[in-house]
Amino acid sequence: MTDAQTGLVVATPIIVGFSIALYKMGVLQRYSTVIAVLASCVIAGVLFVQQ
Repeated sequence: MTDAQTGLVVATPIIVGFSIALYKMGVLQRYSTVIAVLASCVIAGVLFVQQ
């Protein structure tokens, strides 16, 4: 794995965790949380494959 791929593997769960934490605190609505999680996973997947 390259450094970029390692960064994606580390950063994506952090983004997902923050999105869920913000949802539980009432900052984000469910729809926004789902979109944020899906978008970060899709982006990370595409970038991981392209590296």
